[in-house]
Amino acid sequence: MTTETNTIDPQEVAKFEAMAAEWWDPNGKFKPLHMLNPCRLDYITQQIAAEFDRDLTTNKPFEGLRIIDIGCGGGLLSEPMARLGATVVGADAAAGNIPVAQVHAQSQGLEIDYRNTTAEAIADEGERFDVVLNMEVVEHVADPQGFLTACQTLLNPGGLMLCSTINRNPKSFAMAIIGAEHIMRWLPKGTHEWNKFITPDELYQLIEGASLRPVDRKGFVFNPITWSWSISDRDLSVNYVTASVKPA
Repeated sequence: MTTETNTIDPQEVAKFEAMAAEWWDPNGKFKPLHMLNPCRLDYITQQIAAEFDRDLTTNKPFEGLRIIDIGCGGGLLSEPMARLGATVVGADAAAGNIPVAQVHAQSQGLEIDYRNTTAEAIADEGERFDVVLNMEVVEHVADPQGFLTACQTLLNPGGLMLCSTINRNPKSFAMAIIGAEHIMRWLPKGTHEWNKFITPDELYQLIEGASLRPVDRKGFVFNPITWSWSISDRDLSVNYVTASVKPA
């Protein structure tokens, strides 16, 4: 079965390609992701460990698992997954991100298969994975339903997809756009489009429409006093993450 290959938004790809060289600068244009990364890695590793019965205290707990990081950027998630023992494919539609990710992985002694491609293209080639990481991507594609369907195709039966995005409400407009782009200038103006944000209920409907079963969702909450992120069971008002499985 082939999937539609029209979910890529060229304007969105161009935005991130223009910032590619700054992926590993913790104080550069990707500062918000560097700040969020420990929090989202905690969620990702806990979900994978629970789903595949892995002990995170061992040396290579994800050994034997095949993971694809869609929209991998410079490899902020791909590298930790490789360190935990997984076989990792990092895919990004922005060609400029790939050499940045490759050079950094090599400097760390990590073997990661980085590719300038799309979820749809890999799905059409018949490749399958145990885990799909789909983090901060769905709000940048032209067709969220088509994109999530391609991610479902990439999964083995019983596989796990982790998908994070930004809620659509006045608070997210104030924090993700006015705050992050205009006041703090963490991101270039225009990085996000508020009307492309997706509410948790909408995302659940899209996930179910892709023949996946949602099993969890949590909020990523920023505390301006401690200047840190945490995971919340209830506050999904701005950033949030979901876990869903492909029926065996």
